[in-house]
Amino acid sequence: MADQLHLRRRALFALPTAALLAGTSQAARAQAPSQNLTLAVAAPPTSLDPHYHTLSPNNAVAAHFFDKLVDRDAAAKLQPGLAESWKLVDDTTWEFKLRKGVKFSNGQDFTAEDVVFTLKRVPNVVNSPGSFSMYSRAVVTTEIVDPHTIRMKTAEIYPLLPYDMNNIFIICKSVGDNVATGDFNNGKAMIGTGPFRLQSYSPDDRIVMTRNDSYWGDKPDWAQVTYRFITSNGVRVAALLSGDVQMIDVVPPSDTPRLRTTQGISFSEIPSLRCIYLKLDVEHEVSPYIFDNDGKPMTKNPLRDLRVRRALSMGINRAGIVERVMQGVGTPAGQMMPPGALGYNPNIPVQALDVDGAKKLLAEAGYPNGFKISLLGPNNRYVNDAQIIQAIGQMWQRIGVTTTVDAVPFSVLAQRQAKNDMSAMLIGWATSGEPSTALKGVLTTRIPEKGFGTTNFNGFSDARVDELTMEGLRTADDTKRDQLFQEAMKIAMQELGLVPLHMQKNIWALRGPMTYEARADELTLAMSVKKAG
Repeated sequence: MADQLHLRRRALFALPTAALLAGTSQAARAQAPSQNLTLAVAAPPTSLDPHYHTLSPNNAVAAHFFDKLVDRDAAAKLQPGLAESWKLVDDTTWEFKLRKGVKFSNGQDFTAEDVVFTLKRVPNVVNSPGSFSMYSRAVVTTEIVDPHTIRMKTAEIYPLLPYDMNNIFIICKSVGDNVATGDFNNGKAMIGTGPFRLQSYSPDDRIVMTRNDSYWGDKPDWAQVTYRFITSNGVRVAALLSGDVQMIDVVPPSDTPRLRTTQGISFSEIPSLRCIYLKLDVEHEVSPYIFDNDGKPMTKNPLRDLRVRRALSMGINRAGIVERVMQGVGTPAGQMMPPGALGYNPNIPVQALDVDGAKKLLAEAGYPNGFKISLLGPNNRYVNDAQIIQAIGQMWQRIGVTTTVDAVPFSVLAQRQAKNDMSAMLIGWATSGEPSTALKGVLTTRIPEKGFGTTNFNGFSDARVDELTMEGLRTADDTKRDQLFQEAMKIAMQELGLVPLHMQKNIWALRGPMTYEARADELTLAMSVKKAG
């Protein structure tokens, strides 16, 4: 109060000066929105290291500071990135022509040596919970033709190398051979060619970044961006409504009707390439979170029986989840690819709810009275993820499987997944617009030296899926390759290497005169937020 009285007295005796200062302050406030952007996303990254974890939040953050040889537009189509062009020189040699005049944020020129350095590092990141090696393993040797031309040799015909190069961020060789993940998190190694520079990083809170005015591409509209992590749906929406942030992702379905009628709020939306699914533990002989009806550990893992996996899938009402839990923001799924995408197999049905059929299969498998299971899932990663596992738990109760729901932060879930510390788990996978990444990442046998099964921690393995996937990867004919991948997906779904639930829809909400180009890959990119007009 004393401060307010003091300010009032100053205003009485110095009105012209006060008016001038007020005008300056108002001008500054009016200018701030045109220079600074604050947005909020639902899921924080697990690291700033662009090669640490194949996770969409990590990739979204990395895209602000680093570039890839091959980029991807909002519809997931490949575009030139740090490579202006690429071509097959012979059946096993790809040549990439690199951009000239590109500089890293430390002023060093970008050259082919940085690409070689990056490819060597990717498979050697320590303690990676989801390795990017699936995208680098096809390259057996590299040849630097000149500073801006690099050739990558594969062991056999491999037509998908440009897609793989769309997933690897290029780092500067000056960070050193033994650069640790921690050096990215503390900012020391955050040297990239991207549109922004790192100013500060507060894990699980925010990243502050400033525009890289020497960026080779289109400059962002924003001089400074505060990229906040707000996992709570209610808090994230409240921040948008109050003006604390100007954009949010993962708009909660329950808040969508209200936001659509709020003046000044606009939406940007697109069908997603992300499939939400369940992993079922088929690796352990005795699964850690399955018990008999007396609460005693079972002597064998019932999930290894295909009939049990089918029963659990049949016990899920996918249409009900999409309609009631997701409030229509999604599409029931029977496979990893959405309709219309490469690799989508129209002959794979979406499993319908069949309670009686599920009970019959459980009885045939020797579990007429069911068993007890814990269903693990995140509570801060996907749209209504905690509610989804709650709903599935109730559905499984109806087929005789007593279910305990374990909803945890995604950072905890990621570590448990890497150790296969689960019996059943909800997770998601966003494809890159074609099916090989889903097949290689989660449905092929885990063979790290081949880059296969890099996130297949539940132990699923089928030789036919492996063989068809490998054959597809070395098939140059696009139509034949697509058929091979479709067949591999069909077998994997018949064997329930995972249990698909639904495809998400990506929705962003904006406050004020701005636009955002909705992305099928769900990445929230500050450089894609544009001032209206």
